[in-house]
Amino acid sequence: MNVNKRKFLLIALPFIFLGCSHKKSPQHPEIHPPKGYKLVWHDEFNQGSKPDTSTWSYEHGFVRNKELQWYQPENAYLKDDKLVIEGRRERVKNPAYDSTSSDWRKNRRFAHYTSASINTRGHFSFKYGILKVRARIDTAKGMWPAIWTLGAGKNHHWPAYGEIDVMEFYRIHGRPTILANAAWGGKNHQAIWDSKKVPFSHFAKKHSSWAQKFHVWKMDWTPKRIRIYLDGELMNKVDLSKTQDPDGFNPFHQPHYILLNLAIGANGGNPSHTKFPKKYEVDYVRVFQKKK
Repeated sequence: MNVNKRKFLLIALPFIFLGCSHKKSPQHPEIHPPKGYKLVWHDEFNQGSKPDTSTWSYEHGFVRNKELQWYQPENAYLKDDKLVIEGRRERVKNPAYDSTSSDWRKNRRFAHYTSASINTRGHFSFKYGILKVRARIDTAKGMWPAIWTLGAGKNHHWPAYGEIDVMEFYRIHGRPTILANAAWGGKNHQAIWDSKKVPFSHFAKKHSSWAQKFHVWKMDWTPKRIRIYLDGELMNKVDLSKTQDPDGFNPFHQPHYILLNLAIGANGGNPSHTKFPKKYEVDYVRVFQKKK
């Protein structure tokens, strides 16, 4: 990813919420932790009709990357024991519109697409362990779904507080691609990326209906490295001895919180000829940590 792709305006919270704040018990008889690990937090998206607001917060409006969508809570809901983040073609008036502003968030009178972005910021964060997410992504032109984390423990701007992209799907030079990345701060507040880009054709060759199926993304995070997998295939390995910011702070030695979103446009491509609505579905999000 380039420097501006995940430029996040929010500043990490100074207070960290570790462990499980979810209303459901972290111990679940149908979940089998990896050997030597225990389940510390999860959401199976099987209670209610909306994401649990004691666990998830919403982003609102135009947020980053000059993307086309307007983020709103209405586009995230639970159905058939799944989280559905729905991209829609619909016009929404921008209440912050200012024709004289140079800020793209203000000089657009309308958004022509809507979607949702949810995160556990202020509710749950974790330091080291295994994150597993089972999801089905839509690979239509314009779609940019993601599973990612941001550092929650130091009062820094992006990219200094660190970003881990467990999954991104978008188009590079028009070609569908699945990415697994990490970013941290460099000189002059520029991002340093450790990025792996795998053509979508690599996965489509395995099964003609790959995009219609659910798949498991996993991040295995230790003090020494981050490994990111897709259906057991290693996508990227990040050496954490090389990820220090210029001030010596290592953003991957602090807790991170989880984000799930479906962006539209920008790196996703032009959605003008895509049929809507589009759905990004998540079966579960689970976090395991080593037993003590």
